[in-house]
Amino acid sequence: MNKTLRNILIVIGVLILLIAPVISSYNSMVALDQKVKTAESNIDSDLQRRSDLIPNLVETVKGFAKQEQEVLADVTNARAKLGGANTINERANADSELSGALSRLLVVVESYPELKSNENFRSLMVQLEGTENRINISRKDYNAAVAEYNSKIVKFPNSIVASIFRFEEKEYYKATEGAKEVPKVDFNTGK
Repeated sequence: MNKTLRNILIVIGVLILLIAPVISSYNSMVALDQKVKTAESNIDSDLQRRSDLIPNLVETVKGFAKQEQEVLADVTNARAKLGGANTINERANADSELSGALSRLLVVVESYPELKSNENFRSLMVQLEGTENRINISRKDYNAAVAEYNSKIVKFPNSIVASIFRFEEKEYYKATEGAKEVPKVDFNTGK
């Protein structure tokens, strides 16, 4: 009986030694997955903040630049696309399109000195600039979390646990091809 009890305890001890690293590895992957999801949510939150500022900006510019309806429509349409984006790549593409439309809007603003001196416009621009900085930081935080997560799930022996529990690599937040080009600014609009 003592020998049987000892053998059972040895088997239990060996099982614990084998299972403990798997549990630890699984839990660390879950924690990193949650870190990625939190970082992605932070990007969404910052993008939403920018989207919330845009209608006020468009309305302020609209009062001064009635003939610039096409640019204002581009900003509004790009904002709508961002709101409808579901995946990280769709958000990155829509974000890039919105950034381009906002850049074109700011070029238009240069033609209206009275608009640039408007207190409401200046306040919106300060808020928008701060939000753009937040978005940039959130993108970097997201990509850092993805790098840590992806690195964890491909290293041995974690890769075995990751494949068993179906942890898959996450996509990085990437700029679209057009975002790498410097925007063209033309102040010779004939106004």
